[in-house]
Amino acid sequence: MYYESVGSGRPIFFLPSWGGDAGEGRDVHEPIFAARPGWRRIYVDPPGTGRSTADPSITDQDGMLSAVAGLIDSLAGAEPFALAGTSAGGLHARGIVKRDPSRVLGLLLRAPGTVIDRSRRTLPTDEHLLPSAARERQHRYYDAAEAAADLAFLGRIQADVSTYGLREDPSIRFERPTMVVTGRQDTTAGYADAWAIIEDYPRATFAVLDQEDHFLPGPGAAVYRALVEDWLDRIEHPDA
Repeated sequence: MYYESVGSGRPIFFLPSWGGDAGEGRDVHEPIFAARPGWRRIYVDPPGTGRSTADPSITDQDGMLSAVAGLIDSLAGAEPFALAGTSAGGLHARGIVKRDPSRVLGLLLRAPGTVIDRSRRTLPTDEHLLPSAARERQHRYYDAAEAAADLAFLGRIQADVSTYGLREDPSIRFERPTMVVTGRQDTTAGYADAWAIIEDYPRATFAVLDQEDHFLPGPGAAVYRALVEDWLDRIEHPDA
C-alpha cells in the first residue's frame, strides 16, 4: 500500500475520503506542521486509490479497514500514534480507535460520514458556499483522485450499505483529544448526524464551519488550521 511520510517524531496517519488519495490531505495539513516539529506525518492511499492497487480479496469496508490498520501497525509498531480521517477515512479512523484506543494519542474527524445509508442522512437544504470555491477544489483534488482510482473495485463495496458500512459499530468511549470539523453546507455527509457521536468523545471539540461543504476547508481554511493547531496542542500537552 502506498503512503507518503514527511518529518519525524510522533506518527500521525491521515486517512482520505472514499476514493481520495494522499495528496489532498498532504496539501491541506502540511502548512500546519511548517513551524511544528516532532510529528511524522503519514498520508495514506488505501487499496484501489492513488498509487495503491486494488486488492480483490477486499470485498467490504471491514476488509478495507483491516488493510489500513495493517499498514499502521507495520509503520508505527508499538509506538502510540494520532489519527486524522476525512469522510470515509473518519469511519476507518473510528474503527481503528475501537480496536485499540490505548494506542491512539488523538482523533481528528474532518467532514466525517457517520450514517452509511445516504437516504437516512440529515442534510442541509440551504447552500451558501461560493460555487467557484467548491468547483476549484473538486477539480484540483477529487477529480484527479477519481481518475486514478479503481472505481469498479470501490464501487462494488460502496454499492450496498451492508458492505459499505462496518459490521461492528465503531462507537467507543475515547477519552483523548478529539476534533470533529463539519461543513454547514455539506450536502454529502451533512453536519447534524455527526453530533450523535459526540458523547463518545468527552475530550472533543465540535465545529460547524459556515461556507464549507464536504470538501472543506475552502474559505474557512484559516479557521480549520487553527482548530487543528488546538487539537495538536492538546495532544502535546495533555496535562495543561
